[in-house]
Amino acid sequence: MTTKPVALVIEDDPGQAEVFTVALQHADYDTVTVHDGQEALDYLEAHEPSLVIIDINLPNVTGDKVLAYIRSEIRLFDTRAILATANYRQAEMLRNDSDLVLIKPISYTQLKQLAERFYPNRNR
Repeated sequence: MTTKPVALVIEDDPGQAEVFTVALQHADYDTVTVHDGQEALDYLEAHEPSLVIIDINLPNVTGDKVLAYIRSEIRLFDTRAILATANYRQAEMLRNDSDLVLIKPISYTQLKQLAERFYPNRNR
């Protein structure tokens, strides 16, 4: 029995969070969804997801601070980070710190296909 990689979805919009979660589950990830930046930091202090989808504009702690935390933690070195935002200017400022930047709206199909490329040790 193999364990699926975990994808953390950090998105405050319930509809978008659902699209991200379902797309990642169909890409064969186990998923955890949180709705604000502080919840994300709390989760990341105790877990090492393979993939994180980060909305930049989050309540309590912004997505850029969550991304900075991920990049500062050696134990999260292999965690892939995808930023999701509707703000092109913010996306450009953080592009070098992320593995991928997606401009909203992001479709189910788009995210599923990209997540499959990041799937660790996947036999294709």
